Amino acid sequence: MNTPSKIASLAMLQALANYLDQGSSNATLIFYDDTRPTSVNVSADNSAKLLTLNLPKPCLKSVNENNIELFAPSAGIATKTGTATWARVFNGEGLAVVDVSVGTDVVLDNADLVIGSSVKLDVIYLSPQI
Repeated sequence: MNTPSKIASLAMLQALANYLDQGSSNATLIFYDDTRPTSVNVSADNSAKLLTLNLPKPCLKSVNENNIELFAPSAGIATKTGTATWARVFNGEGLAVVDVSVGTDVVLDNADLVIGSSVKLDVIYLSPQI
């Protein structure tokens, strides 16, 4: 696979942020406690859903030298107790965009969520894969 330059990669991440904003709703980050599907084309198990975080619109805060920063999502309330293992990002049209692993791609202060607890991400950085 060819790897684009860092500048081109940052431009692609900006385009991704714009894609997240498409649609009448806000982009969301939904956390699950089961095994991550093999692709975003495989439906997530709704019974494994732990938490939904809504990103503000527009979601792009800044383009930095080595990454882009998204505005922090609003706090969400855990809808069940469990350990977050992965999350799926949906754009404002409700289309699945990317799956991420908790602990590697996205870090929570505590992946063990308790029903009714408030969870907030302070910052979201997207870095090029170069």
